[in-house]
Amino acid sequence: MVTTQKISLSLEEFLKLPETKPASEYINGEIIQKPMAQGKHSTIQAELAAFINFTLKKKKIAHAFTELRCSFGGRSIVPDVTVFSWERIPVDEGGDIANVFKTHPDWTIEILSPGQNQTKVTANILHCLQNGSKLGWLIDPEVKMILVCDSFADSHSEMKT
Repeated sequence: MVTTQKISLSLEEFLKLPETKPASEYINGEIIQKPMAQGKHSTIQAELAAFINFTLKKKKIAHAFTELRCSFGGRSIVPDVTVFSWERIPVDEGGDIANVFKTHPDWTIEILSPGQNQTKVTANILHCLQNGSKLGWLIDPEVKMILVCDSFADSHSEMKT
């Protein structure tokens, strides 16, 4: 079950709140807590991120992150897997990977959980595409299907998020 709170907070105020488990997202002025990952979801998430990193990280092409908060375009979301091209990974003053990512991922991946609203999850993917992401995947473990969206398709979309 997904919990939604209608509270009048700005994005900046939301980001000052303590993190929740599972993570909460800030979307259109609402705080929406993601559902707790279950077996299928967790397995896909871990194995996909590991495969992407095994393939792309060692070549310094891209890095996959799980459950990484990304704040951009008026939202703060926590996709199941985000992939950043190597040159776009935010770094701190010491040159290490930053703790705060105030930018869109290059590739966002969401894995549908039982009870999760597919339309809301798709809207997060479209938000990423509208704000610079190149690719978005929605994985539905129950029907064993992946919906692939790219930035070209989004530029021709009429859906409002």
